Amino acid sequence: MITRNKSNDGDLVRVSHLPLAKIAFARSPHLRHLCNRLSSFRMAGTEVKSKKPAPAKNQSGGGGGGGKKKEVKKETGLGLTNKKAENFGEWYSEVVVNSEMIEYYDISGCYILRPWAMSIWEIMQAFFDPEIKKMKIKNCYFPVFVSPSVLEKEKDHIEGFAPEVAWVTKSGQTDLEIPIAIRPTSETVMYPYFSKWIRGHRDLPLRLNQWCNVVRWEFSNPTPFIRSREFLWQEGHTAFASKEEADAEVLEILELYRRIYEEYLAVPVIKGKKSELEKFAGGLYTTSVEAFIPNTGRGIQGATSHCLGQNFAEMFEIDFEDENRKKAKVWQNSWAYSTRTIGVMVMVHGDDKGLVLPPKVASVQVIVIPVPYKDADTQGILDAVSATVDTLSAAGIRAESDSRDNYSPGWKYSHWEMKGVPLRIEIGPKDLKNQQVRAGRRDNGEKIDIKTADLVEEIKKLLDNIQQNLFDVAKQKRDECIQVIHTWDEFIQALGQRKMILAPWCDEKDVETDVKARTKGESGAAKTLCSPFDQPELPEGTKCFASGKPATKWSYWGRSY
Repeated sequence: MITRNKSNDGDLVRVSHLPLAKIAFARSPHLRHLCNRLSSFRMAGTEVKSKKPAPAKNQSGGGGGGGKKKEVKKETGLGLTNKKAENFGEWYSEVVVNSEMIEYYDISGCYILRPWAMSIWEIMQAFFDPEIKKMKIKNCYFPVFVSPSVLEKEKDHIEGFAPEVAWVTKSGQTDLEIPIAIRPTSETVMYPYFSKWIRGHRDLPLRLNQWCNVVRWEFSNPTPFIRSREFLWQEGHTAFASKEEADAEVLEILELYRRIYEEYLAVPVIKGKKSELEKFAGGLYTTSVEAFIPNTGRGIQGATSHCLGQNFAEMFEIDFEDENRKKAKVWQNSWAYSTRTIGVMVMVHGDDKGLVLPPKVASVQVIVIPVPYKDADTQGILDAVSATVDTLSAAGIRAESDSRDNYSPGWKYSHWEMKGVPLRIEIGPKDLKNQQVRAGRRDNGEKIDIKTADLVEEIKKLLDNIQQNLFDVAKQKRDECIQVIHTWDEFIQALGQRKMILAPWCDEKDVETDVKARTKGESGAAKTLCSPFDQPELPEGTKCFASGKPATKWSYWGRSY
């Protein structure tokens, strides 16, 4: 009997004593992978309960190192069944599950974040939270529930979220007299209280942030991290006396988002401004960091920093008395990044062996594995493994060992490669004799012998090099996908080649709407990603690629997530 309560798309599935060919109908990537796994089980009635692999055979002579021989169970393969270049969507689904980042939940579009993923979120939080506190931004927490009257007060804003708002309509078996919404974002939750707390110019600036969850009831293609019905994020909400102060903060926060992507996740991004069509509903303007996934030819909005202007201040009557005792409206910002960041990192760096983690966000930067052969001094090797972990940990390097004796060294290599650990250290009889370790890089597979006396210094250098190499490789791949065009025909050709397109544009909303309509298809319509702050020279007389009108700026275009 094989039982799984829910598939990725929410379908109840029960299969009992059926040949493998008859369960190939499984629609979700998770179930298809489960079906493939069944090929290693030939006995009728075998139950597959989870992704946890069975203990492995001793492939390389490793194991107990003396004494009574232990019984080892049948080894389960760890490889991926899909390749990144051939079936990106199913490859991605396999990687995030097999690397133990997420587990599918029994509600479609919701996912369990396992410690391997949660630790990455915590590391990014440990960077970002102190940085915003330097800016005198304070953490708070507002309730997850929103009353309909407040939610609907700012109509332009809520229109953008209306299809995704989830509602609580019952308490037990009793219908609520007034349904309660679950926050899709917190502008309408927080701003009635800004109005209460802000009275005069001495109450400004008011700068708050909260680390929380939000719910957006996505119906189209839920994808772990990238598009889920509940996700974690931080959301900052601030109010100022002047537009100049608000403008300065927008860019300061955007730079922190760039640093998260480029310095921590090793993902290159472009800082820019969103078009009027793509800006935050109800805001004055939106800035963003934009990433690109070469394998799919799609852009992805990494994080956003919005200047809301005075629109919400008008709606929620957030007034203050200035230094001249005149009544004025505040200027507001909101800004956020979410667990989507983790999905972008997986898409950019992962390979056919699984996850590839940049050292700065890896909860385990170095895994140390004993490799005892035949009549080797097993205890001596295990002692060297423990000493290596202790030395690295004392130096601030996140190191762990895998000394389990019911798994072979070869199985462990594959397991930790799947989980994306940046650096593997192997210690065998030769290494013990020569007072060295062998280090293997996850990013490029290179192996290096390091003297024990130089361990800390050399490992730190290697981790720094891996971090930089991941960024450099990702940037090269991204840059190779950028194509500059000037005409509509060039645009269509580049779009078909899955490029990130830089084009001269007249910056008119109707023109972007027309581009979307003319490019709509099974893969989705093309749209502006952002207009980069770093603008190339725009020669006088340059025409808009889409309308033929005079171009006013360069903008990135493409399909996106």
